[in-house]
Amino acid sequence: MMKTKEIQINEYNYDLPDERIAKFPLAERDHSKLLVYKHGTVSESVFYQLPSLLPSGALMVFNNTKVIQARLHFRKETGALIEVFLLEPAEPADYEQMFQTTSRCSWLCLVGNLKKWREGSLSRTITIQEETVTVKATRRGEHGTSQWIDFEWSGERSFAEIIDAMGELPIPPYLNRETQESDKTTYQTVYSKIKGSVAAPTAGLHFTTRVLDDLDAHGIEREELTLHVGAGTFKPVKSDTIGQHEMHTEFVAVHRHTIERLIAHEGQAIAVGTTSVRTLESLYYMGLKVMLNPEVKEEELHVNQWEPYGEETAPKEKLPSAMEALTALRNWMIRHELTVLHSSTQIIIAPGYDYKIVKMLVTNFHQPQSTLLLLVSAFVKGDWHKIYDYALAHDFRFLSYGDSSLLIP
Repeated sequence: MMKTKEIQINEYNYDLPDERIAKFPLAERDHSKLLVYKHGTVSESVFYQLPSLLPSGALMVFNNTKVIQARLHFRKETGALIEVFLLEPAEPADYEQMFQTTSRCSWLCLVGNLKKWREGSLSRTITIQEETVTVKATRRGEHGTSQWIDFEWSGERSFAEIIDAMGELPIPPYLNRETQESDKTTYQTVYSKIKGSVAAPTAGLHFTTRVLDDLDAHGIEREELTLHVGAGTFKPVKSDTIGQHEMHTEFVAVHRHTIERLIAHEGQAIAVGTTSVRTLESLYYMGLKVMLNPEVKEEELHVNQWEPYGEETAPKEKLPSAMEALTALRNWMIRHELTVLHSSTQIIIAPGYDYKIVKMLVTNFHQPQSTLLLLVSAFVKGDWHKIYDYALAHDFRFLSYGDSSLLIP
């Protein structure tokens, strides 16, 4: 673990001119360029040709999270504009229950212009299907690095309806522009289902119904899981070494049948996006916890940031295989009569990490000095320069609305 913790983040820097950051997506999602890195060789394709590049019979795993309209704006009587950015549910803490609540709930939030909101409540009147609804926000106090905010509203509307009516979709800060009506569609994957993210799992933005149908035609099996992407995904590494960087925690939900499909594919998968990678690799360590303690509780399956690196003290041949860990996790779920596993992960994947489940990766091009670039470097055994040099030299578009890559180490 020490070697990984000592990684200097400035070694993962590259020059990204602003004009290379895609400010808007292409008119046709699946016409983005596709860089193909296969066994150290780089070539170029178009995204809609992806199914023909994958092995028939493989299992592809998607993150079906849906971006919520997490930016809420209130104006004080003084005229000061306060932005309340929803981070994660507090009461109720369960995402599904949260969006169904009527009348009141609480969230952990970031607050813009906080110094202008010392005390009292903020209120705003909105209209939902010709009904006037008053929404009130009250600060309960600090909670870690965020603020605990209580919301109350009139009428029998769900909180999902409230934020759909008054919220704004949070697009990445590096786009340096206002959210537009088109972003409500283009900043969601076509298969998004489960509300909860404040940022899109952007590798999935390239998929269309046509590409999904073509995957089926090529014999590529598909499974979905849920990781709600937090604002921490944009958190830069500010420390010199990554050992001093604290990873954000994200919530995951995985169906038992998904784990069974992974077992049927010998514990191997093609991941769509870094969020799917983080979830799939976390499943291995959750399985490990179950093997070490069959009585472990669901809330104790959380994967800590450095947990995967403790294995350096044990010979690799003594570690269970992905199949063994997944089978143990599946059996534990059966014993506890769980059809869906709800947990969280803080896993950091960086050079020195040994991938257990993910064998191929579809991903976009990430920011310099980011934990996502570390994840890619770990996947291609440090060969990220070759990939990024090619992309920069061949007019690939970068970041959330940019082009894509297929990585086969």
